[in-house]
Amino acid sequence: MLERLDALEARFDNLAELLADPEIVQDYTKVVKYAKERSDLAETVETYRRYRAVGEELAETEKLLDEVEDAELLEMARAEIKQLSATKVTLRERLKQLLVPKDPRDEKNVIIEIRAGAGGDEAGLFAAELFRMYARYVERQGGWRLQIISENRTGIGGFKEVIFRVEGKRAFSQLKYESGVHRVQRVPTTESSGRIHTSTVTVAVLPEVEAVEININPNDLEIGTYGASGPGGQHMQKNDTAVRIIYKPTRMVVTCESERSLTQNKLQAMTVLRARLYEIERREQEEAIGSARRAQVGTGERSEKIRTYNYPQNRVTDHRIGKSIYDLPSIMEGEIREFIEALTADEQWRKLAALGE
Repeated sequence: MLERLDALEARFDNLAELLADPEIVQDYTKVVKYAKERSDLAETVETYRRYRAVGEELAETEKLLDEVEDAELLEMARAEIKQLSATKVTLRERLKQLLVPKDPRDEKNVIIEIRAGAGGDEAGLFAAELFRMYARYVERQGGWRLQIISENRTGIGGFKEVIFRVEGKRAFSQLKYESGVHRVQRVPTTESSGRIHTSTVTVAVLPEVEAVEININPNDLEIGTYGASGPGGQHMQKNDTAVRIIYKPTRMVVTCESERSLTQNKLQAMTVLRARLYEIERREQEEAIGSARRAQVGTGERSEKIRTYNYPQNRVTDHRIGKSIYDLPSIMEGEIREFIEALTADEQWRKLAALGE
């Protein structure tokens, strides 16, 4: 760990020299790049320097125990050693946290796709309830915003599919753990015999990607328009404002009809397409690297069962960390922070373990 910290400190000092170089000062792109890199390193280097200083002070104070005979001074030295030792431990733990590789996607907004799985109408109803759960969570964050991109409703108030965008500070860092299969166990309202049914809903959480982050050949896109429709299939507008984009290499289809203008719907559809393609590319890269996913909680694959909502037992269990909360109504009202914090802590621990600490 110390060798890595020494290297980071050397880079921190080198960046200061680069930013003072007259030639580099003339290059705005480099200035921004180096300034950001140095800013990202600042807390780690400052903490390391303080850790080192505390260690030196601790060593000097420990020497006094062999040199001082005065009882009062010895007592003061022992008290100082105790305090310095505690500070050193705290700083070391903080350094471990700072050395954990950061997920560059954590700062991004997100695209969330919810799809009903096994269970027919019951799965569709639960998909709608999960959407409401996330909407309530977004409301609780203050300053976050949710925008529906596309939806495909069932006739009884559920969703076959709903895709929406969440904009907010570090949105992906909090919502990324929701990717996977959510299973619900309960007695459907249509079940006369009182038998418990199990249904599933898949959730995909994708980081929003800027156009410069992924290259899409315009020739690979087939863009069409159609009339945006409301409930019952009635056209809301006479003009064709809804957009359907087909990515020809894989025949991936993205639609959007949530906006009033054709241009806005096209922009939203492209946002979803970029997010999906970026995620596919990222997974391929991580599979090639091999070990990258081992430091993360689960795989986030849509086929992976991550959470069970058991209504008869008033229980929600996250299977990745073995954590259960016996307050299902609160969870469905968006109180999912306890799960998020536990999953974040578990991911930190896994990454630290991967560093060999």
